[in-house]
Amino acid sequence: MSMSKSKKVIVIGAGWAGLGATSHLAEQGYDVTLLEAAPYPGGLVAGWKTPGGKSVEGGIHGFWYPYRNIFSKVKQLNLDPFTRFTRSSQYSPAGLEVESPIFQDEPRLPSPLGTFVYTNFKRLPLSDRLSALPLLYSVIDFDNSDEAWQRYDKMTARELFKQYGVSERLYKESFEPMLLVGLFAPGEQCSAAAALGMLYYFILAHQPDFDVVWCRGTVGEKIFKPWIEEIEKAGGRVLTNKRVSDIAIDDAGKAIGVKCGDEFFAADAIISSVSITGMKKIVESSSTLNNYAQFRNLANLKGIDVLATRLWFDRKINIPLPSNACFGFDTTTGWTFFDLNDLHDEYHDEPNTVIEADFYHANQLLSMSDEQIIEKVHRDLTTCISGFGAAKVTDSSVIRVKEGVTHFFPGSYQNLLSAKTDIPNLYMSGDWIVTRHGSWSQEKAYVTGLEAANLIIKEFGMGSSANILAIEADEPHIQVARTINKTVRDWTQFLPNYW
Repeated sequence: MSMSKSKKVIVIGAGWAGLGATSHLAEQGYDVTLLEAAPYPGGLVAGWKTPGGKSVEGGIHGFWYPYRNIFSKVKQLNLDPFTRFTRSSQYSPAGLEVESPIFQDEPRLPSPLGTFVYTNFKRLPLSDRLSALPLLYSVIDFDNSDEAWQRYDKMTARELFKQYGVSERLYKESFEPMLLVGLFAPGEQCSAAAALGMLYYFILAHQPDFDVVWCRGTVGEKIFKPWIEEIEKAGGRVLTNKRVSDIAIDDAGKAIGVKCGDEFFAADAIISSVSITGMKKIVESSSTLNNYAQFRNLANLKGIDVLATRLWFDRKINIPLPSNACFGFDTTTGWTFFDLNDLHDEYHDEPNTVIEADFYHANQLLSMSDEQIIEKVHRDLTTCISGFGAAKVTDSSVIRVKEGVTHFFPGSYQNLLSAKTDIPNLYMSGDWIVTRHGSWSQEKAYVTGLEAANLIIKEFGMGSSANILAIEADEPHIQVARTINKTVRDWTQFLPNYW
């Protein structure tokens, strides 16, 4: 038995972060076990079958152009799970508001000009769009450093846009809809730091960054299932229905294993890859983690409610573009809808239309009955595309996920965890973990899983570190602007600061 094989690692949570960490450590010969509380790996992106055999999932998730590491891993697994790059639309109760092209197909312009020039706004006047120009200073000033997060995190995104002169109409019809489907909350409930980081990564850094592909079925079937098979071939174990209730710590302050009710899994190192909500539940039931302020402080964090619906109609409806975002239907809720006949292999030959409609910051909707929810979704779809009006719903699925996605609210940064914790062999990963990589969402989760695996490899001095692809470098004019801005900030640090 090799020295690395004798080192036991427990990974908690089988999403992008947990699978990433488990996969790499198994490839390096570690004795690694992945524990998942649910009956299936993957969390919201996993997908499962209804009793009638139809596929559903807790929301459709896109894979954006800058997801370099995920695309690299999928290629390494010899999988072909993705659609072509697709165009998208944006609707309000007034009708079609925006159509986006495939940006990589357009002549390349210096960032962020391409985003503004090639996006087809149907109603928004040019004068309102131009009011975003002063905001570019904050985009340059926010460089994802700890200092930048400290500067902007306690401000709301709404305050940020107002402070930099963004028109009320541009905010309501462009920026807030992006926040509602990107950070899953209205601007007054989003950290300005998170808003700047998300907008820059997905939209402003490079012209093609907003281009997106979709999984041609559930992520669980198309990606996670074959990935887990590879993990098991490498010697790793993936165990479902294993809800972690505590982490055991010895007298020296090192983790020695995890408890799942009456079961105990010994470990030389542990990686947590669960959501904020999942980690809070572990802390609440733990007799050890409550001794550490950084874990007690997680009680200050929270998630955002998600409502995922799938509707089968009695006829084919003409849907201009496969992916669509919507705003203005409910004051604090953003939602998206997708033409699954176009995106999913399972429904390509379906004679009737199948739609996925997902709602974020949906707390006020969760208490509605399934019938009320489906009626509302049908009504809202009809407002966007009139062809839904005459159609009848023949089958449906409603999935409610309480606190299902991370809420980056103002002031939350001070309580987020880094990969290293006060327990020296307990590491953290997930889309809510602090990292300087610069990615977001699923890509960030996967990257932090690899970063946690690399910390274990460094700790034991065995195996090769995972190669983590950096995000694409800033364009030259942004680099120059950030260098000048940093120089000015360095010069002014000696001036009195009354805050």
